[in-house]
Amino acid sequence: MDFLEYSDISAEIKGCMTPGKLKMTDQNIIFKNSKTGKVEQVPASEFDVVNFQNFAGSWGIRLFLKNGTLHRFVGFKDSEKEKIAKFFSSTYKMEMLERELSMKGWNWGTAKFTGSVLSFDIGQSTAFEIPLNHVSQCTAGKNEITMEFHQNDDAPVSLMEMRFFIPSNELAGDVDPVEAFQQRVMDKASVINVSGDAIAIFREIHCLTPRGRYDIKIFNTFFQLHGKTFDYKIPMTTVLRLFILPHKDNRQMFFVVSLDPPIKQGQTRYHFLVLLFNQEDETSIELPFTEEEIKEKYEGKLEKELSGPTYEVLGKIMKNIINRKLTGPGAFVGHFGTPAISCSFKAAAGLLYPLERGFIYIHKPPIHIRFEEIASVNFARGGGNTRSFDFEIELKSGTVHTFSSIEKEEYGKLFDFITTKKLNIKNRGKTDKTSYKDDFGDSDDEAAPDPYLQTVKAEAKARDVADDDDDDESTDEDFNPNQDESDVAEEYDSNHSSSSEEDEEGGSEGEKKEKKHKKEKKEKKKTKTVSEKPRKRKEKKEKDENRPKRAATAFMLWLNENREKIKSENEGIKVTEIAKKGGELWREMKDKSEWEAKANKDKERYNKEMTEYKASGGGTTEKKPKKPSAKKPTTKKQPSSPVKIDESKIKSKEYIDDTDSSEDEKEGGKKESDSEEKKPVKKSSDESKGNKRKKESDDEKEEKKKSKQESDDEDEEIEETPPSSEADDESD
Repeated sequence: MDFLEYSDISAEIKGCMTPGKLKMTDQNIIFKNSKTGKVEQVPASEFDVVNFQNFAGSWGIRLFLKNGTLHRFVGFKDSEKEKIAKFFSSTYKMEMLERELSMKGWNWGTAKFTGSVLSFDIGQSTAFEIPLNHVSQCTAGKNEITMEFHQNDDAPVSLMEMRFFIPSNELAGDVDPVEAFQQRVMDKASVINVSGDAIAIFREIHCLTPRGRYDIKIFNTFFQLHGKTFDYKIPMTTVLRLFILPHKDNRQMFFVVSLDPPIKQGQTRYHFLVLLFNQEDETSIELPFTEEEIKEKYEGKLEKELSGPTYEVLGKIMKNIINRKLTGPGAFVGHFGTPAISCSFKAAAGLLYPLERGFIYIHKPPIHIRFEEIASVNFARGGGNTRSFDFEIELKSGTVHTFSSIEKEEYGKLFDFITTKKLNIKNRGKTDKTSYKDDFGDSDDEAAPDPYLQTVKAEAKARDVADDDDDDESTDEDFNPNQDESDVAEEYDSNHSSSSEEDEEGGSEGEKKEKKHKKEKKEKKKTKTVSEKPRKRKEKKEKDENRPKRAATAFMLWLNENREKIKSENEGIKVTEIAKKGGELWREMKDKSEWEAKANKDKERYNKEMTEYKASGGGTTEKKPKKPSAKKPTTKKQPSSPVKIDESKIKSKEYIDDTDSSEDEKEGGKKESDSEEKKPVKKSSDESKGNKRKKESDDEKEEKKKSKQESDDEDEEIEETPPSSEADDESD
């Protein structure tokens, strides 16, 4: 039995049971935190005592080390106890016994210090244990000790403080038990005391998170951020990862420190420190170590004198003192030649860096996402903007991070990166209107179609179909079998615009109401009318049957030959999938010389036939003469003598109805009886669209008659614009 591995085990970290994976090997015990990804190793040579301990609902392992540290791992089943006991016995030569706890519930007993653990015993059994590295402060009173603990934001319930009372009758000799108790606690407590000189000091460093300028002082066990308002002391053990990333402008550098637990400022938690450096800034530091100490402590990785860009010097010192890897940008290079992608997270703009094992977003707020946390990613259309897209990352915990406003040019590089890392791509439209399951079924495959391009094409195709339907509807509605001339000619009549404008100004309120009523009728019918300038539909080019057939590519020649074979080997394959499958087989084919030779031969055939085709006069298209305008020229009747025209009385033909024409004929000298048939007038463009104009009311007729009589009294002859050229012929 080489090792044991358990995937659903919790470890006690600062009073909180944190889930993760546990692996026991012959050399060490390894625990990987599922939340942070932090890996903690406990060497087998450090084991002192190991016991089984009963926890609520399950069994756990209590592992006590020689340096006094206590580890507890919980979540084992009863059936696994025997297997684990045999493994410890054979591998580590240690016997595992069950540790019994006191259940009496007494609040007096004996306090024992064992390494970094304070145990409270009642009789021969332990009631509870306190790891002293969880203690943040210890104060002494007259007969009382008060211990305060570090808070864990992940714990549903946190222990704030604990008090021990030491009775006066226990005071004996010259040693004060209260002070002795306090000293034992403080020796092992996780309390940072600034003592000694700093290893290195960096002055006035620009910090984005938390915001401000800070002096950074690095000590052996912690580093300090000293600002004008706030001061932070950060233990080296809380540092998870270090990142050094170039800004997109290639003039600045980000230095990012990931922390667990985070530092606090009031109710705000900072999980990341983000420092910004100019690449031109340089510094030189002399470390307070001898050459022997540097070789012994840091194995020669550091030098006594360090100089260079400030971010490089800081990174080198932090990397070796904390013993953490310094992560830089991965192999990803975006469209603009930088390892960063400009985007927005919520309302803040920032930079997204695809790394070798995850993504990191800088800077507000900084986010680090490991690949193993990701359930799926999604490329979505931006809100109404075709120049950008959104990149969504859904975690296994259900959280979704959306990075928006990414430029479309970055899509290809990012998509290739995702497929290379074999992340699951889940594509759906932002509004979930259409699902392209056939196109995006195998998005994990690098040969899969471009999902963003397919989405755009499908939507464009749907719009084209809708436009064609609209054109067909308008054509059917405009058709009028009784119409002699085109309504386009009438719309562009020479006097149409001026006469209609004047008529609108001088028209009665009744006419306006009538127009409004007709407009409402149109909306109810939901009919589409031709715009003032109708669109010209593109004429399809006539196909020349004599034109030679284009030369086929080597792939198409091979596919046509093997199409039936692909169908038979893949039963039920869709027609649209045959070309895709053929493409995969074609890429795998090593010898393509036969088909390339056939393609070259076909190309020679095409070039030869094309030369003959052009020589015979084919392929030359004559420009078609422009069609004459459908508008017929209107000829005005020349008066024998110059006549003064009152423009206010002139009306466009589209406002002349049957009644007006008959009255004009009477007053112009054409004496016809009332019973005589009235002269037909050309229908206006409005009538050609199915909207016939109603006759004017009797009041309107009376007003028009009065105005005509006044003009007769003044003996002025009024020339009326003929409704059409046909009317001129009849008058002649």
